[in-house]
Amino acid sequence: MIESVKIPASLLPEDGRFGCGPSKIRPKQVKALAQAGTTLLGTSHRQSPVKHVVASIREGLADYFPIPDGWQVALGNGGASAFWEMACASLIARRGAFGSYGSFSGKFAASAAKAPFLEEPVIYKGEYGTCALPEYTEDVDVYAWAHNETSTGVMAPIRRVRGSVEQGALTLIDATSGAGGLPVDIAQTDAYYFSPQKVFGSDGGLWIAILSPDAIERAATVEQSAELEGARRWVPPFLSLTKALENSRKDQTLNTPAIGTLVLLDEQVKWLNEHGGLDWATKRCAKSAGILYSWAEQSDYATPFVKDTAIRSNVVVTIDLDESVSASAVVSALRDNGIVDTSGYRKLGRNQLRIGVFPSVKPDDVEALTHCVDYVVEHLH
Repeated sequence: MIESVKIPASLLPEDGRFGCGPSKIRPKQVKALAQAGTTLLGTSHRQSPVKHVVASIREGLADYFPIPDGWQVALGNGGASAFWEMACASLIARRGAFGSYGSFSGKFAASAAKAPFLEEPVIYKGEYGTCALPEYTEDVDVYAWAHNETSTGVMAPIRRVRGSVEQGALTLIDATSGAGGLPVDIAQTDAYYFSPQKVFGSDGGLWIAILSPDAIERAATVEQSAELEGARRWVPPFLSLTKALENSRKDQTLNTPAIGTLVLLDEQVKWLNEHGGLDWATKRCAKSAGILYSWAEQSDYATPFVKDTAIRSNVVVTIDLDESVSASAVVSALRDNGIVDTSGYRKLGRNQLRIGVFPSVKPDDVEALTHCVDYVVEHLH
């Protein structure tokens, strides 16, 4: 039986939340949410007070990335999972090519395979812990992959497939756990989409997409063709990217959003921009990730799961533990000491730690975490 391990207070991080699902919410965000309780929560999202928040989010994100001329920030209900279905309905004209190298990067491809009006997708599949990007493929009109594979801690490069522009194909990037914490040239994408619960420190249930003029035109063309007599395709209003854009331009969503999510997101975008924007955030994440990778490489019981240093994520770090050390026991002991959400991705099934190092996580806390893990491993028996 494993006895409990009491970590000395001097070793504990100031904040012990390291989740890769929801990111930590900062105290100032909670304060903003409390203030919104008497001004915004429970009010109509189609009235000016809430619309001002949405406008602030869209403008703040346009400054944060920054966004090329002609690209637009859209948002809607349902999270990134809903955007996969929206892309199947509104952006893939006939067939897509997908990079699949983890649990999440494969889900968009699975949705495309089930769409009855689309042709069978072309899937470039890689083993977990590696990166497999789609290559130039005849007869496809979309190339899609994930910027950051949350399940494995793999960070993929973002650049258009050579020849894709000439063939009229769009580039769609699922950036949910990477957006805002990894460098990106938005001009290399047509839809850079994400949910706000990672880098942007908010709650789920919302998607944000930065869309190119070509993506906007594609959505309009596909949806118009779906209205033709005898068309096999159906674009329900909830999955209409054109309708989402129409509402976004009015600083609102098609359906009623969670106002609290908007408030938290707006506060985080302001905080990130005040601290130096994307450049500051990517450097902060890289510093935190570097602390973990260096620690694991020097450890006699831990090693980075992703072997190729060029694709090791700077926002989600995965660390394998030696078979002699039980990851579940380590995670349990850490939780007993107030350090939470360090367990590996359940479907991966490895003896592993998985640690979120989004901008809200202080590098000093990451350093403290490594000392706490060492202490736990030393005292587990």
